[in-house]
Amino acid sequence: MRYHTGSALRRPGPQIPDMKNNKKIMLVAGEASGDLHGGNLAREILAARPDLQLMGMGGSMMRGAGVDTVIDNSELAVVGIYEVLSHIGVIKRAFDTLKGIIQNSPPSLIVLIDYPDFNLRLAKVAKAAGVPVLYYISPQIWAWRRGRVKTIAGLVRKMLVVFPFEEQFYKDAGVECRFVGHPLLDAMKEMPGRDELASRFGLDPDRPIFGILPGSRRKELSFHLPVMLESYNLLKEKIPGLQGVIPVASSLSERDFAPYMEGFEEVRLVSGDTDGVMALMDAAAVASGTATLQTALYGKPMVIIYRLSPITYFLGRMLIKVKHIGAVNLVADEEVVPELIQDDATPENISSLIFKMFCDKAYYAEVVEKLGRVREKLGGPGASARAAEEVVRLID
Repeated sequence: MRYHTGSALRRPGPQIPDMKNNKKIMLVAGEASGDLHGGNLAREILAARPDLQLMGMGGSMMRGAGVDTVIDNSELAVVGIYEVLSHIGVIKRAFDTLKGIIQNSPPSLIVLIDYPDFNLRLAKVAKAAGVPVLYYISPQIWAWRRGRVKTIAGLVRKMLVVFPFEEQFYKDAGVECRFVGHPLLDAMKEMPGRDELASRFGLDPDRPIFGILPGSRRKELSFHLPVMLESYNLLKEKIPGLQGVIPVASSLSERDFAPYMEGFEEVRLVSGDTDGVMALMDAAAVASGTATLQTALYGKPMVIIYRLSPITYFLGRMLIKVKHIGAVNLVADEEVVPELIQDDATPENISSLIFKMFCDKAYYAEVVEKLGRVREKLGGPGASARAAEEVVRLID
């Protein structure tokens, strides 16, 4: 198995072996957002310590950052009870592969990135093998199944959290924890002006632009994309010249969208430039997840929606203990942007709320101002570097 390493200076004559060069870190991310944050973390780790070997489970972002992804995570991003069961073979093979590596060729440290059901089981394997675990980006146990904090306390050396309210939650439970800030602030790029971005995507900068962000999993497309596209149709009747654009998540391809796009050929699909789309769009319908926070950081008003299979939704309602599902509203501790869940997420409701954003300038400005406050609460850039600092501290 080949790992990515930095080159070491060689001097003539006898040398004492440098044990640092034998140190290997396993990073494990199961979804597109984890791959993004894992990639940024990996770059910072290797910038600080190019002698370290990084391997594990991830996607294109982590590979591009120098991680040897022995498991590609593109088939593992599933949601809901039925969806998980239908992918159980793929998930089990991935788990068994990583378990075998931990038991037969133990890394010096394991960094788990979100993806809790998989990663907490892997943490038990690491604990049994005597491998320390650092958990980056907390599972949302403060929202549901809070009892898992006891499991985390027994398995994880340290939590690195990205929301300010999470730090005290873990410290109250006796878990060593540090708020490092949100890595999305690191991932944001300097953007050109509206005219240049519109030209890049084949859009007219003088016409309103509606963003459609249905999620990063294939199953999410089936739940969200049809109602989002129909809401676009309804909005076109009210807003002359409206344009639609969809940024394609790194875990998906434009082929995944093809079954839904008949009759919507004028809606632009954009691959590889989610930030550019977010900087350009005026308002958006966004599936609950990391994309809501990205949209907020660009100051774009949105409607958050989420739909699940009926049985998953029924069970979730009994377990979830928070007032809001959108990360933006959780950080703000108020409903900054509206949320439409399950049967409320209809084309009529989505289009009505988006229409208000486009047409009520005072309301639009109020939402933008509140989104700015959310950004301030997330701290400044440098989360990935601060997380890498903790990784290096533990590895040494």
